Amino acid sequence: MAGMTYESIVSATRTKFYNADVSNVQGTMAFQINIEGKAVNGIFYIEIKDGQVHVEPYEYYDRNAIIHINGTNWIKLINGKLNPVVAFTTGKLTVDGDVNAALEMTKFLG
Repeated sequence: MAGMTYESIVSATRTKFYNADVSNVQGTMAFQINIEGKAVNGIFYIEIKDGQVHVEPYEYYDRNAIIHINGTNWIKLINGKLNPVVAFTTGKLTVDGDVNAALEMTKFLG
């Protein structure tokens, strides 16, 4: 994607999760996304809490998992053009922490 920036990635993620139905999530789920690549680097988090999703440009310490991925693949993933399980098994996406929770989070993108 031409002209992709850290800000545009965070913004696209926020937009994508805006209408996600997370009403059945108990407690809090939180994921730190580490965007790692030649062009764009940055960290943000996705927090699912009280039926709402918050996407903020900060680190999140008490998290379920950290997802490491490059910007292009993250955009493909949130737009449904990259299957999260395939991304994980082919190494395009790596997870530190609870892999199942991370994959669960991607279901809200549908």
